[in-house]
Amino acid sequence: MMKPLKVFGLIGVLIGGLWSFESMTGPSRILLQNKGSDTMVAAVSAWSEAYKTVNPKAGVAVTAGGSGTGIAALINGTVDIANASRLMRGKEVEMARKRGHHPKKFIVGYDAVAVYLHKDNPVQTLTINQLAEIYGEDGKIERWSDIGVEVPGCKNQEIVRVSRQNSSGTYAFFRRTVLGLKRDYKLGSKDMQASRDTVALVSSAPCAIGYSSLVFASDQVKMVCIARQGDGECVNPSVNTVQDKSYPFARPLYMYTDGEPQGEIKKYIDWVLSDEGQCIIKSKGYAPIHPLTCGG
Repeated sequence: MMKPLKVFGLIGVLIGGLWSFESMTGPSRILLQNKGSDTMVAAVSAWSEAYKTVNPKAGVAVTAGGSGTGIAALINGTVDIANASRLMRGKEVEMARKRGHHPKKFIVGYDAVAVYLHKDNPVQTLTINQLAEIYGEDGKIERWSDIGVEVPGCKNQEIVRVSRQNSSGTYAFFRRTVLGLKRDYKLGSKDMQASRDTVALVSSAPCAIGYSSLVFASDQVKMVCIARQGDGECVNPSVNTVQDKSYPFARPLYMYTDGEPQGEIKKYIDWVLSDEGQCIIKSKGYAPIHPLTCGG
């Protein structure tokens, strides 16, 4: 069982993290190391902030970097909790066990992977097959004109594909769900390090298409209605369509611990899964693990 909990008198800014843990003073402060999914960072940062009042003697340091980064840290025994927007792969579980660690997963919420377009793009609906032909190797769709539309401000109508780095759980989910297990991405996409960066690039590039978590939606981009088949009804991404499982790109969000959590780690996981913790993730635009009513 890994035991990377540390006691700090004064906690400074985390080096290399996207999100910092606010300085704490006083003796006997316990800091839980929490690392991983960029998609989940809005939720886990909100949990970290709220938990200060729930348990003043414990803090949660949040570092992003992608699901693969968090899982690698769990394998190496350097975090208490790894956040992931995908399941651990069999080889990752095996590597962890060889190092004496035994990953235990918890579903802590649900998310929708939305397909984003520039707000001037006239496309309203795309099928999964069209997305595969846009993003997949040997795909036939290279220009917006290939699907019968003309995008204002898009020179030559050539599609700019915005993707994620391969350490991202969103990258792995989109590949599996859209392309299948045997097909890879086309070369030449713009691979972004962060979910937020994906949406930002699409908002500034009329030719672009990208995929990212629903929680990063803004009025500078539009989200596509997704149809499973060409003649089928399309479904828009939302918390409701995630909960009723009608949206094709809905997925669970995970926290992994080393074995059955104990002590402060267990207290924190239990709180995340409680109605109080689930109302926090709901307030950030994710779907909770079960329907619940939260205060305004």
